[in-house]
Amino acid sequence: MISKRNSVSIFFPCYNDRQSIGKLITDASETVRKFTKKYEVIVVDDGSTDGSRIYLNNLAKKYSYLKLIFHQQNLGYGGALRSGFKAAKNELIFYTDGDGQYDVSELSILLSLMSKDVDFINGMKMSRHDPTYRIVIGNLYSFFTRWLFWVPILDIDCDFRLIRKRVIKKLNLKCSSGAICIELVKKAQRTGAKFRQVSVHHLERRFGVSQFFRINRILITLSELLMLWLELMLIYKLLRVFKRLRLQLLPPYIYNPSHAREN
Repeated sequence: MISKRNSVSIFFPCYNDRQSIGKLITDASETVRKFTKKYEVIVVDDGSTDGSRIYLNNLAKKYSYLKLIFHQQNLGYGGALRSGFKAAKNELIFYTDGDGQYDVSELSILLSLMSKDVDFINGMKMSRHDPTYRIVIGNLYSFFTRWLFWVPILDIDCDFRLIRKRVIKKLNLKCSSGAICIELVKKAQRTGAKFRQVSVHHLERRFGVSQFFRINRILITLSELLMLWLELMLIYKLLRVFKRLRLQLLPPYIYNPSHAREN
C-alpha cells in the first residue's frame, strides 16, 4: 500500500466524452485523497467535437487539481496516452478511459496493492459489458496478442492501470492507435518491471459510441501491431542471437600490451 508521502497522477484520455468525464474527475479526486494529498487529475482531450473543451475549461475553474491538455486534432488513442504520460509529474500514474466503463473508485484497490516489489498493476475485467460481437473480437484479440508478444498479463485490453513513473521514463512509446497497450506492457516488461493483476468491474457504456470499430482505425492498429512484432519480437530475438554468437566467437585471450611490457 502506498504511503501518504507518495504522489499520484491520474489522467483520462477523452474523445467526445462530455457526458461521462465530469463524474470520473470528481470520483478520482474523492478516491485518491483518501491515500494522499499529493495528486493531480489530468484530462487529455483528443480533438473532441461534442463541447467537451468548453465543459472541461469550466471544470478547471472549479477544481484546482485539474489540468487540461487539448489536442487541436484527433491524434488517436496512443497519441492521447503519450500526452498523458508526458504530462504526469508524480511518482505513480493511473489512467483509464474517459467513457466511464470502469469504476474509478476501484483505483483504491490498485493503490492498496502497490507494494514496494510491484511496478505495474493491471486490471482484469470480471465480466465485459459490451455487445456480443465486441466481446468475441476482444477475447480473440487478447488471446492472439498475448501469445504473439508473450506479455505477462491476461487482459491486455483492460485500460485500468497504475504504473510507477520511473518505469514510464524508461519507455519510448510510439504507437498512435490502441496498439500502444501492447507496446506499453511489453516495453515495461523488458525494463524488468514487476507486474500484478487485479479483477475490476467493467460497466455498460451509458454515453457515446466506441471509436475503435472503424475500418481506418482497425487498419492502423493492425499495421502498428505488425511493426511492433517485428521490432519487439523478431528483430529483438535476432539481435540477441547475434550478440550471443559474437561472444562465442571472441578469442579466449585478448592481447593486452601491458602484459608484453611486464614480460
